[in-house]
Order: sequence, then structure tokens, then C-alpha cells
Amino acid sequence: MPSELPLPRSAAEALDAADPLRGFRDRFTLPEGVLYLDGNSLGALPAHTPAHISRMVEQEWGGGLIRSWNEAGWYDLPRGLGDRIAPLVGAAAGQTVVCDSTSVNLFKVLTTALRLRPERRAIVSELGSFPTDLYLTEGAAPAHERRLISRDGDTLRELDELLDQDVAVVLLSHVDYRTGRLQDMAAVTELIHRHGALVVWDLCHSVGALPVRLDACDADFAVGCTYKYLNGGPGSPAFLYAAERHHDRAEQPLTGWFGHADPFAFEPGYRPAPGIGRFLTGTPPLLSLAGLAAALDLWQDVDLGALRAKSLALTSLFLQLTEPLGLPSLTPAEPSERGSQVSLRHPQAYPVMQALIERGLIGDFRAPDVLRFGFTPLYLSHAQVWDAAEALRDVLATGVWREPRFAAAAGAVT
Repeated sequence: MPSELPLPRSAAEALDAADPLRGFRDRFTLPEGVLYLDGNSLGALPAHTPAHISRMVEQEWGGGLIRSWNEAGWYDLPRGLGDRIAPLVGAAAGQTVVCDSTSVNLFKVLTTALRLRPERRAIVSELGSFPTDLYLTEGAAPAHERRLISRDGDTLRELDELLDQDVAVVLLSHVDYRTGRLQDMAAVTELIHRHGALVVWDLCHSVGALPVRLDACDADFAVGCTYKYLNGGPGSPAFLYAAERHHDRAEQPLTGWFGHADPFAFEPGYRPAPGIGRFLTGTPPLLSLAGLAAALDLWQDVDLGALRAKSLALTSLFLQLTEPLGLPSLTPAEPSERGSQVSLRHPQAYPVMQALIERGLIGDFRAPDVLRFGFTPLYLSHAQVWDAAEALRDVLATGVWREPRFAAAAGAVT
């Protein structure tokens, strides 16, 4: 184990001095003494979010009461916030809506896509997908054949083997939650369309971490969460994208009143709303939407090109600093092939991560042996990346992780 890192901290500080995004750190609330490398699970709190939520509670709810559905614009929030997310995912207005959870939205778009290809009886996904993606393919298509790309496999090569005239839908993660591997959205989408199938992209680990180009890549559907890199708050509602060309024929299965063409007509039969509104289902969670709205105020000032450049600088620096530690990396070394995280392997990853957390470095663990570190460019500095690498070096060198208290499993593994 090396006694020091291969670069001095001053080299990281020099990168911070030239960072065009360095001012964003002051727009977040983070506890002193914490190195937060888990924003890919839960983003940090934007400093103005509490006041924004308080205004909705005290003025709009407390003072406006039910009048606020109209006077404060509550009714239009799902579509309005969707249009604010649209530039972050490379979508024109009117194709993105904020509603429900990622899992619920996945069920909606998977079922919609299957109904658009009723003659086809197979669905393709990835063995390494986040589990809810796999579970939802079972729930949305219980009678369909399920074909899986192997864990950490070559997506384009395996897709070329799995795709045929029987495949209706392909569900893929743009950035792999476990490894940080980034898919070539344009090339993969083109291959899927060449075989007549539709594609659903899971953007949970890419939105807010790098530019996404749904329209330019001719994507069909996409979903994503807002509580990770977008910093919308714990459990903040997800978003759903449906390309405009599918709207008129889209039949989503959860035909609730908020997706009705005239919700207040109280008709006994369902008529879908025009456009993206037909993907709404029930009454939106307004307090959670308030937190997301506050976060999106911040995002309107972000240059996504600068964001991506800093993300790659941070992850490259961490890989360079930790390479002498001898931990195999699951994250691609090639910058164009990774998102905004680094995943390292250690046979005792769980106690190692618990020891790091006790030191104030918050990352997370993924079974069975993955140390996962998320790099959020808006509030993480290069010097903090150096400090994180030094903390990891010290925990491994001292062997403190071997102390029995770090092996005790918590109720929820973060």
C-alpha cells in the first residue's frame, strides 16, 4: 500500500482555481466535515429549497387553500416542471412530464410500448439493470419472453444477437447504476429501430450528470428520477418522456383522472388527454413538487458542457489517485464511456465503506464487493476528491475497517 498519493493536494487545488462551476458550491447546504460522494443516490439540499417549500406550505396551502390549484398554478406543475427538465434530457417542450415514481412510470411506458407492438412477444433488458427495471418487465409483460443482456456485457454486440422480429421493446440504462458505464444512446437506439423495436431509456444515473440527447437520438420513451443529481429531495417525483410521434397512439395503462382529457367533467368513461398529459394518473404530490421546482431554479443556470467536463475531470482524478491502491475498477477508464461515478472492488467492501463513512466520507456499497462513489460537479471540488482518495488510502493502509463494528449490517445499506 503506497504511503502517499501520486499527486499532491496542491495539484487538485489548482484545478479548483480554474473551475467555472466553483460558485455553485455555495448554493447548497452540506454539513461541515463531510465529503459527500453519494449524490448519485440522494442529491444534496439546495440552500433555497426550504424557503421555497415553506412558501407553498404557509402561503399557498395555508393562505390560498384550495384556490391555489389555480391561483398558484398547482394544476399545471406536472407539465410545467416536465418542460423545465426537457432541456436537461435533450427534449423539445411537450414531451416530458413529472409524475409518480420511476417504477410507476416504467410500468406506464413499458406497457404503452408493448401496446404499440402487439404482434411481438419478446422484451429485452439487462441482467445488470437496477432491480426495479427487471421486476417491471415481469409485471408489464408477464406473458412475453424475456431476453437479457449479460451483466457487464457488450451491449451492441449482444443486442445484435438478441434482436429479431419478435422483440417489441428494449429497456436499457443509459448509465449503469453499479459500474457507471455509459451507453452510446445514438448507436444503440439506431440498432433497435433497425429491427423494428422500441426503446425505453432509464436516465436515473445520467440526468443532471451529463448532457442527454433524447430527441437527437430518436429515443421513444424514457424515465428518470429527480432526487439524485437533480437534487429534488428524498422521494421527489420522477419524470417521463414520450416522443411526440407516439402521443396520438399511446395507451398507457394507469388511466386515472389526472390524465383525462377533461378531469373535472367527471364522466363515467375515460378519454385520454392530448399529448404528454395522457401519461398523468393521479393527483400530484405538491410539497414534493415544490422541492423539485426549487432545484430546477438552480439548474437553469448550469452549462451542461461545463458540467460534463468537470464530471470527467473529477472521475479521472479519482481514478488516477486510487490506481496505486490496487482496487480493480468496474468503471471504464475511457472518459467517453463513463457517467459521473467510480466503482471500485474490494472483497470486504461493506466494512471498508462503513469505516469511510465514520471518517466523514459518504459513498455507498453495492453487493457483493463494490465501493461506489458519485461525483456531483456542482458541489464537489477537486481538492475534496483528493481528500476522498486519501481517506480511502488511509482506511486500507491502517486496516481500521477490520474492526468488528464496521461489519454490522444496517437496516438500510447506503
